[in-house]
Amino acid sequence: MTITADHGRTHGYDDLPGLMGLMTGDEKHGPAATSTLDVLWVLYDRVLRVTPRRRDDPARDRFLLSKGHGPMAYYAVLAAKGFVPVDWLPGFGAYDSPLGHHPDRVLVPGAEIASGSLGHGLPIAVGTALGLRAQGLRDPAVWVLIGDAELDEGSNHEAIAFAGPAGLERLHTIVVDNSSASHARPGGIAARFEAAGWSAVTVDGRDHEALYDAFTAPHPGRPHVVVARVEPKTA
Repeated sequence: MTITADHGRTHGYDDLPGLMGLMTGDEKHGPAATSTLDVLWVLYDRVLRVTPRRRDDPARDRFLLSKGHGPMAYYAVLAAKGFVPVDWLPGFGAYDSPLGHHPDRVLVPGAEIASGSLGHGLPIAVGTALGLRAQGLRDPAVWVLIGDAELDEGSNHEAIAFAGPAGLERLHTIVVDNSSASHARPGGIAARFEAAGWSAVTVDGRDHEALYDAFTAPHPGRPHVVVARVEPKTA
């Protein structure tokens, strides 16, 4: 599935390395970016109900990038899907570019939050899901992408502990696991969520069909987490 982006060109998954290659300069955090590439593509290509024309629609799905210190893959996917012009990509990280080393929701069309401190994305997602429910908007899904190292932060565990008993079934978390957490127990990510009442699935973070099946698995009455395992971080 592809979508027409700027200048009438169609961009698909195979175009993403080229789009990422347009972004040069310092502080690229390449491993952090590439670890999320497949997850982001499957979400935006097959799952999320949001388009450039619907990015302000109250009924849209919300995607929150908490793992924001390596946003090259995110920007490439947003460009492929027509949220931002491809012409912006070569200026990545420049002082006058809207594409900073962390996404800014005021500057980047389609970005729901400005990322920064590790550990804040999941609590914001919990608040977003609660807010939508309080407004009677039961249909929009909330998705948040975090890294396994973010689970070193206590704020995430408070959010996990709250969301399960609150029955936030429109809340979805993706944990990209590249074995970079300092205090992790091998195989323990899904178990931590399950202990708090979440639905949990662990998959190969490079397998698009496995990701899609995990993202769309039913989980009535419970929030859902997908642990996407990728190759260990080496740099």
